[in-house]
Amino acid sequence: MARGRKRPVDGPDGPADDGIEGGRRCLVTRETAPRAGLIRFVVDPNGGIVPDLAEKLPGRGLWASADREVLERAVEKRLFGKAAKRSVEVEPGLVDRVERLLAEACVQQLALARRAGVVALGNAKVREALSSGRSGLLLEAVDGAEDGVRRMRGMATGRPILSVLSSEELARPFGRDRVVHIFLDAGGAGAGLIARLQRDAARLSGLRGGESRNESASRLENEAGTCIQGAAQNVRIDT
Repeated sequence: MARGRKRPVDGPDGPADDGIEGGRRCLVTRETAPRAGLIRFVVDPNGGIVPDLAEKLPGRGLWASADREVLERAVEKRLFGKAAKRSVEVEPGLVDRVERLLAEACVQQLALARRAGVVALGNAKVREALSSGRSGLLLEAVDGAEDGVRRMRGMATGRPILSVLSSEELARPFGRDRVVHIFLDAGGAGAGLIARLQRDAARLSGLRGGESRNESASRLENEAGTCIQGAAQNVRIDT
């Protein structure tokens, strides 16, 4: 360590960031990474481990990488208790619950985007938005037909493309049965909504594991241009 530089000190919300701004150390891998690629957990008054996706619950944060294998290892090896330095209770299916919460967070962001009026929905309207040259985010369902997805993706040159939600999940905020494509306009409230959606989608991809139709992506960029590191196996962000 360079002379004059103070050694990082662990704080009330987990290990120090080791020089990574806003970083936290994964309780499983012991590697420090930006918070955007991690899941925060806290111990509730009854000793239960609770996922805190919004990172607002009181108590000392226990951080783990947004990756299914990592979280399963934390449960199997009883690493939450070791990190908390106390006896804790881990509910059956905790990892699946985290996946459901992240999927719901993505759906909620789409619902907010609908209310903000920054959504183009339906094949014709999405094509029109892409043809207009407006900046924004294209969402495609992981179970969409290859031909249609390929054609729409070809129109999205220079725009990020997100593929992690199913057609049913994309449809839920709009009261439909199935939606394959959505365009989120980056204007107005759209920029912040897109950034939050990208973060939640990147973490969700790590929980869903495995390869989707798209090739893996190891990072994505938020609106500030900084990189969110993580296992983005089911999400693709093309720019």
